[in-house]
Amino acid sequence: MKKYFIPKLTLLLLTACIGLQGCDKNFEAINTNPNSSANPTPAFVFTKAELDGAGDVLDLLQGTMQYTTSYNDVAGFGAKYVLSQSSQSWGVFDIAYPKEINEVTQVITSVTGNADQVNLLAAARIWRAYCFSRITDLYGDIPYSQAGKGFTDAVYMPAYDEQKNIYADILKELNEAATSFNAAKPTFGAADLIYNGDVDKWKKFAYSLMLRCAMRMTKVDIAGAETWAKKAIAGGVITADADIAKVNGYVSAGQDINKNPLALGMLNADFIGANGTSNPEGGKYQDVFIDYLKNNKDPRLAAVSVVWVNKLADTTAAIQKGMSSSLSAKPADAVFVTYSEPNPRTILQLNSPYLLLTNAETNFLLAEAALRGWYTASGASTLYENGISASMRQWALFGATISNNQIQTYLSYHRLNTTGTFNAQMEQIYTQFWVGVFPNSQEVFASYRRTGYPALIPNNYVGNATGGKIFRRMLYPTTEQNLNRANYNAVIARQGPDEFLTRIWWDRP
Repeated sequence: MKKYFIPKLTLLLLTACIGLQGCDKNFEAINTNPNSSANPTPAFVFTKAELDGAGDVLDLLQGTMQYTTSYNDVAGFGAKYVLSQSSQSWGVFDIAYPKEINEVTQVITSVTGNADQVNLLAAARIWRAYCFSRITDLYGDIPYSQAGKGFTDAVYMPAYDEQKNIYADILKELNEAATSFNAAKPTFGAADLIYNGDVDKWKKFAYSLMLRCAMRMTKVDIAGAETWAKKAIAGGVITADADIAKVNGYVSAGQDINKNPLALGMLNADFIGANGTSNPEGGKYQDVFIDYLKNNKDPRLAAVSVVWVNKLADTTAAIQKGMSSSLSAKPADAVFVTYSEPNPRTILQLNSPYLLLTNAETNFLLAEAALRGWYTASGASTLYENGISASMRQWALFGATISNNQIQTYLSYHRLNTTGTFNAQMEQIYTQFWVGVFPNSQEVFASYRRTGYPALIPNNYVGNATGGKIFRRMLYPTTEQNLNRANYNAVIARQGPDEFLTRIWWDRP
């Protein structure tokens, strides 16, 4: 058989070689993608990086922070922590690196060294810091210094950086970027979906991110937290409605990437039927959230929640009712329809803005800074109330106006108890933070792990992956174990087991 096959194989190889030689002069043209560019325009890539970075959200945290739930074990993973659905926690890690991290790195590479593009570089560095901060806050140690270097430096198995070092570099990047803006130089202009190239607003975004990161460090580096918080405050953070960091320009039709990512995900999963019963994944608001809003006569309830009555969306407070996260089967339709769902006129609007960092959040963070004596220009009580007020006003961005009279009435019943202990005041601030930055569940997840507030009671659901405790971090994808094993093993040895209850650097008891 060897005598028969070797000549045949040799002939085939010779033929193939001849064929390849004959095509060699057209090889480059044939293997060039006509729809790609060897030198992509930085502005176009930056727009894509903004859309991808904003769209890379871990929706399951809506359930973890007890805003929503489902009777379905798959869709309800965030609220039930079902072991068999643990792979859902990989989402942000899997998506971020090939998309927004690669994209914004490409922008930075292309504009670095060009004095006329200093503003483009600054905005890209800030956006990169934002994207990386969200990844590291979910997973802890992650590829950072070697990330995005597969194409440029052939680094296909990046090492994991320690989170404390990632934070140090993020803070450095934010500081350098904020101080490098030059109002006389060009910007991304309309390609920038967040601020349309407004350098003053980008500075405020940078310093607000700096404040957010600084307050993360209060349990592991109190001196560093104070230093960076004061630097952020001195630089100027977001305190006005007009300066909110948000992705604008979403549309209600067309390609999905151009639609509000949270609204799109919620609609596709459950609420596109708009009738209260045909929810494919069984999603409803959770009783913890709705009960809190009702019991406190919160005017935001009508902005966020409806019950479908005779196929009409009803915002009447008295009939709003959240569903228990302990359910394991769909209730009868006559009961299921009585549970509250997201308001289709506000939070489910595909053309609504996507909020990244608001003046509600910064005011709550400033209130904590004032409690710690790091900020003396205004008292904690005033800043706390500013946060509540801003969080109510921002619903106007979604078409729901809460009047000043409603705001003042609510405030009159929810003053900060300035004679209470530090912890008692922190509980008030971060319980209002939970309501005030909704639906930004990832940011609430971070503040919950750091402060312990709001005082949520975990769901000890049958078959859960955490022993009935709320997650402390998300799991690395199994692809890291298979394709980046040495670095994966190193980070596990340093940070701790790749488990939901392993605490990341800034998350300490």
